[in-house]
Amino acid sequence: MTRPTLCAIPLAFITLYSASAGADDPVPLPYPFSWSTVVNNNDYMPTDACDPQLPTAACRHFNSYNQPSVNAQRLVVIRARSRGGHGGGQPVHGVYTRDMATAGPVVQILDRATQVPQPNNLATVFHEPPSFPRIDSDSATLATRGNHPPVWRYFLGDGSETRAGTTGIYTNPFGPLVNGVCKLGGVADFSFFQVPEAPGTFFDVFPGAPAVTDGATLVFKGNYTVGQVGKTGVYYRDLVDEPLPIPGDELAPAAGTHPVILIANNTDSLIPGTSTRFGSTAPPSAAGRLAVFSGFDNEEHPTLGGIYLAPLNGTTKPPLTTLVSIGGQVPGEKRGVGFTRLGEGLSFDGRFVAFWGAWGTASKTLRLQCPSEGNAERIAFCQMYFNNFEVQVPLHQGIFVHDIRKKQTLVVAKTPSDFDDFLFWNFSGHVPGSSEGDDGEPARWRASAFAAVSGRVDGQLNDANFHTAFKARSGEVAEGLYVAPLDGIYLRKGPGSARLVPLIEAGMDGTLIDPQAMSDGTPLPVTEMGLERDGFRGNALAINATMGSEETGMSGVYISEVPDITE
Repeated sequence: MTRPTLCAIPLAFITLYSASAGADDPVPLPYPFSWSTVVNNNDYMPTDACDPQLPTAACRHFNSYNQPSVNAQRLVVIRARSRGGHGGGQPVHGVYTRDMATAGPVVQILDRATQVPQPNNLATVFHEPPSFPRIDSDSATLATRGNHPPVWRYFLGDGSETRAGTTGIYTNPFGPLVNGVCKLGGVADFSFFQVPEAPGTFFDVFPGAPAVTDGATLVFKGNYTVGQVGKTGVYYRDLVDEPLPIPGDELAPAAGTHPVILIANNTDSLIPGTSTRFGSTAPPSAAGRLAVFSGFDNEEHPTLGGIYLAPLNGTTKPPLTTLVSIGGQVPGEKRGVGFTRLGEGLSFDGRFVAFWGAWGTASKTLRLQCPSEGNAERIAFCQMYFNNFEVQVPLHQGIFVHDIRKKQTLVVAKTPSDFDDFLFWNFSGHVPGSSEGDDGEPARWRASAFAAVSGRVDGQLNDANFHTAFKARSGEVAEGLYVAPLDGIYLRKGPGSARLVPLIEAGMDGTLIDPQAMSDGTPLPVTEMGLERDGFRGNALAINATMGSEETGMSGVYISEVPDITE
């Protein structure tokens, strides 16, 4: 099969190729994407202390970016970081938005100088937003996790003072940033933050990235501890524009006192159709007061479980609809070939669910090499214990989309016919003894597949058409390492399209993405790219990319309007 590629084609002759299995002569088509820069390394981070016209030591340029999220109205939300300022100093880490429908300014939502919203009687400021932020598909409401020192000082029954609240989920459904749910459920005045199935118990951490839907509903994964036993589940909370009442006072702005509601957990929720409890659940996605999540009997070696749909109707443990299951038929494979693995990162637009899946027992060995850039403590920990770490990667894997209305699972792309791998590895988590961490879970290698689906490129969700963007790799493996791999983000229309469209590939001319990706008058090549599950809404597609090296090249966040692909 002819695999389309951009990187080897001169800029003046950039084309795509329409190819179907067995086609000998692909038909060249014009490159249909025009990218706009949301923010890049030449932009200053917005702070009260910085005048971009007269930059001082208080000014810092954007430097690196997580994968962005976008809503259908082209409002982009990103987590970004800087190096030190002109005179040195600590880098800025924060969450920012930019309205690309109007090409408005970059707006700061929070950074390390921002006070944590109420409850906060210690004037505590944020330390870190530890995961990528997400945004509601049809409103300007975003959700982001935040880590920080304790926010609340109070007194116990014996008169002793204590402090609590070191992490939470923060959102802005009513304009100002408010506390959606946090680690204060053990404080009597804030019992509405508690774990609903364990009264008086606070959540320890909220792994992954929380979702938001219907303008003011948070949907999230939460971990907690009962005795010495760790527990986990999937939850949601409806927010209202009301202050928090405490004796003798009210705290505002705030999001009311509606309690957290349980969707499913590993304490007493059965995997549908079985007598086995969930052993693990994954961070959910949500749209239109529906949530989807992955859950299994065993996270590392699942024999039961799958992908489930839950209505957010105010009911505790609402009925779950099984969309895809471990052991379920893999579309396009011979009868009886079932999924053995399903991904955790689900993209959901209210009708279509994009996910990664694998089947069979065949695998290849990869040796994972520690990163050289990023958190110094984490890099050192990785180098000491996890460098050249061997993992087994399924030979048979793919990106799929499930249509919840037609109750049908469809193929987007597979190995080896389309690509060689859809899994990408990252060393992340909490390093022992460190004050910093991605999610409070131990530092380790994690594999993720990246796909985002939109059924509204053509402006409607009622037909069966959808477009899926996904990240993939092509290349041979020798002694556990990829030799000259080609990474890219690709697009395919469903159902049943033979046409595979490259959006961006490593090695391609970076000025196709960012006109400022130049060095001494020479275009820089694309070296890295990223896509997340909320990065494709309506016909708006947002990515992050690096051209050249992180130290001397150009990085940024970029957006394009995806055309409705025709055969």
